[in-house]
Amino acid sequence: MKFIGAGARPGRPQVDHDRVATIPNLLTVVRFMGVPLFIWLVLAQKEYGAGVAVLAVMAGTDWIDGYIARRFDQASKLGRVLDPIADRLALLAVAFTLVIAGVVHWLYLAALVVPDAVLLVLTLSLFHGHPDLPVSVVGKVRTGLLLLGTPLLLLSRLDTVMSATLLTAAWVVLGLGLVGHWIAAYNYFWAMLRKGREQQQHDGGNS
Repeated sequence: MKFIGAGARPGRPQVDHDRVATIPNLLTVVRFMGVPLFIWLVLAQKEYGAGVAVLAVMAGTDWIDGYIARRFDQASKLGRVLDPIADRLALLAVAFTLVIAGVVHWLYLAALVVPDAVLLVLTLSLFHGHPDLPVSVVGKVRTGLLLLGTPLLLLSRLDTVMSATLLTAAWVVLGLGLVGHWIAAYNYFWAMLRKGREQQQHDGGNS
């Protein structure tokens, strides 16, 4: 079974419906709820193992909601907006939590925040809201790598014989995720500029 675009039905294009109460949207809400739970477990309870379990659930729902949406025709306009927001919130909140906990250096957080800050400024200046761009394959792979590397990093904090190996594996995966993060941001940057120019030309033609 493929991981990217899993559940897509050959020959049947995906349609984003106006429905709100769908299983994929419910799973996205669960992902939102996982963020404060993770923060509490890591910062207040120092329960790194439980934090890993929460991240695993969040990563699982990210894949499952996309599969259900494509396989059972439950894609929605709301989900198209909420899903990338949930991904971004999870990545930034987890990184911020790990910085406070002393697990990672603040430069790791900066490497995540800077591209997103640039895209946010561009989004507000060009669209005054959500740009409604499709999620790229690079973006999804990036999210998967970062969500995989983070629990490996937490597990390396546990006092086991595998700690050093897990730490190395975590930073290899996180490094690849950060590279993907910047590539995805670069692609979104130019996609936003193209869509912004097209909207300006369309609005100018109708004036």
